[in-house]
Amino acid sequence: MTKDEALKLLKSKMKNENLRRHCYAVGAVMKALAKHFNEDEDLWEVVGILHDGDYEETKATPELHTMKMVEWLKEKKEVEKELLEAILSHNYAHTGQNPPKNNLEWSLYCCDELTGLIVAVALVKPDKKLSSVTIESVMNKWNQRSFAAGVDRSQIEKCQERLEIPLQKFVEIALTAMQSIAPELGL
Repeated sequence: MTKDEALKLLKSKMKNENLRRHCYAVGAVMKALAKHFNEDEDLWEVVGILHDGDYEETKATPELHTMKMVEWLKEKKEVEKELLEAILSHNYAHTGQNPPKNNLEWSLYCCDELTGLIVAVALVKPDKKLSSVTIESVMNKWNQRSFAAGVDRSQIEKCQERLEIPLQKFVEIALTAMQSIAPELGL
């Protein structure tokens, strides 16, 4: 599946622009992580774009989250095992099934929450721009548990154990990726 096909599917299933922007952010970070690992940047970006694509339809039934997206992909004759398994692994916390098992899946697991924290840091900047966010400003907010309280920092911290990327480097990769698509994110 190409990025354009993924975006078309996302836009057909997700109407909320802020939710779509989250998917764009995760797609950009996943592409950067693929580059870091010398993996398939296109595949990883598509996984990031589609990971929450069924959220509006499944938010009341979190145990079905990701399963609907995989169903839609199969209807489109998309059977790439790596893509489908990565999306399913994203909802491991609710289903107890398909735990992350490789760099692709752990990257998605770890960066999903981080994009929200980075957006929150941008939104408290006077200009509300990603260009004003630094690694230091993200790390300064890291220990303020009341800041972006819904962000599961322990999920992000798994980058060190599962991906062997130090937390500060992980933040740098994600922030740089998000800054590269700031206009698409409205930031």
